[in-house]
Amino acid sequence: GNGYMDGKELQNFIQELQQARKKAGLDLTPEMRAFVDQYGKATDGKIGIVELAQILPTEENFLLFFRCQQLKSSEDFMQTWRKYDSDHSGFIDSEELKSFLKDLLQKANKQIEDSKLTEYTEIMLRMFDANNDGKLELTELARLLPVQENFLIKFQGVKMCAKEFNKAFEMYDQDGNGYIDENELDALLKDLCEKNKKELDINNLATYKKSIMALSDGGKLYRAELALILCAEEN
Repeated sequence: GNGYMDGKELQNFIQELQQARKKAGLDLTPEMRAFVDQYGKATDGKIGIVELAQILPTEENFLLFFRCQQLKSSEDFMQTWRKYDSDHSGFIDSEELKSFLKDLLQKANKQIEDSKLTEYTEIMLRMFDANNDGKLELTELARLLPVQENFLIKFQGVKMCAKEFNKAFEMYDQDGNGYIDENELDALLKDLCEKNKKELDINNLATYKKSIMALSDGGKLYRAELALILCAEEN
């Protein structure tokens, strides 16, 4: 559930793919063969669902539309999230997701019927809604990003419980104005990198900061937005 396949997961997938094609009396497509050659013996490779979608032998592979310019970086993704999570609830429901897909497909010059759009929305929910609550959280939808661009994967291992997060927010909101600005976020991230060297690289500090500030409201990063990155869900 970390947003990508690697090691044994990847090898198991490849084995099942080959067996399924053989059972159906089909050879691997050239794209599949190239994929198997590249990843078949690798134990350290990582691949996300959008990269994986490139080998699917479907005429209408809508996942590939997420390779368009709009979602090429974490920063673009965060800005897109902020736009479509219009009620700032911290998740995108089916109607917000439908609007998101419609705009995205239009940007890819793809015109589709409303019934097809509804189908795509339902597929997206089935694929990415890990906890089956009928809506997508930031980390769930972030699986649309290529693995190397999905900085949220890095933050999975450093999330705090609500009590810890609130304490940290108040500590770094030094002027007590209810939001964190870029300088305050810089201090918070430096300390996080120092404390969690295995997960976070101090050399990527500028990238982390830029992506997270894309969630801000004119440079003001409020508690709810920062919680999407740093606060773990509690049952």
